[in-house]
Amino acid sequence: MLPELEKYFAELCSSMDSHKFERLAMQAFAFQYLHNHIYHRYCDLLNIDVAMVNYIKDIPFMPVEFFKSHKVICDDMDAEVVFTSSSTTGTIPSSHYVADANVYRKAFMSGFEQFYGKPSDFCILGLLPAYLERTGSSLVYMVDELIRQSGHKMSGFFLNNQQELYERICRLENNAEKYILIGVSFALLDFAEKYNIKMKHGIIMETGGMKGRRKEIVRSELHEILTQSFGVEKIHSEYGMTELLSQAYSQGDGIYKCSNTMKVLVRETHDPLSVHDEGNGAINVVDLANIFSCCFLQTSDLGQVFEDGSFSVSGRFDNADIRGCNLMAI
Repeated sequence: MLPELEKYFAELCSSMDSHKFERLAMQAFAFQYLHNHIYHRYCDLLNIDVAMVNYIKDIPFMPVEFFKSHKVICDDMDAEVVFTSSSTTGTIPSSHYVADANVYRKAFMSGFEQFYGKPSDFCILGLLPAYLERTGSSLVYMVDELIRQSGHKMSGFFLNNQQELYERICRLENNAEKYILIGVSFALLDFAEKYNIKMKHGIIMETGGMKGRRKEIVRSELHEILTQSFGVEKIHSEYGMTELLSQAYSQGDGIYKCSNTMKVLVRETHDPLSVHDEGNGAINVVDLANIFSCCFLQTSDLGQVFEDGSFSVSGRFDNADIRGCNLMAI
């Protein structure tokens, strides 16, 4: 690893403020322009004058669709793991070539602990049937590590064994133990229709997506069904995608807050090079953990970024592919 990257990662894992984030973003841009030939060519095609890139808003954001058609990785490095998106019939999946899986582990562990504390404080339950039925899911990779870090004897994944999940939650409730149920939307709805549980000690975190299993519904309707079925006040959500190594979390109000290694900006829908700190439009993401692929991505999500850096998601571009780990429209 280059000496400057060692320093970069050391700073990435320490406390973060806006000035430090901006400085690290500029370092990441300089590194990726030199070492990522796909990103370099994209910047050149936009006629970007690198000398004029002095702030995050000046940095070119690359469309996430490039991960469908190109191998986005610096210096043709070997990939330790390749994460792939799920694909519907006729669509091309994204492939994220991750040179160092430990960077991903550190990023998602740091983000989880930022909002929820240590995984060892919870029993972690993963209701992710569609993701477990294929290989290459970054979400399964993350939840699997959270399950290991929790160390709880009842933590685990559930495919079609919903009765076992129900019995396990009942035991956790009877013992007044804290737990987090992380589930894909259609599976949570299936579970809610079969079982009536009052979850006094649990957190429900949906990851979006009906995966073609059920009719798509707006997020507010999904959350209303789940809160009534499980007797909780709020449903939590995770914002992540195959092309990112960092996540954002909503703790029940539909407003997402970014982990320390991530920042969301907004671009004008008819002028993708016009980027703002706040307002309505299409969502751009800075993911400092993505240093070996691309840290600066244009997503297909539409939403609003607020003054404090938090954001909401209102939908997607009409011509955007439905991605397995994407959010539904609100």
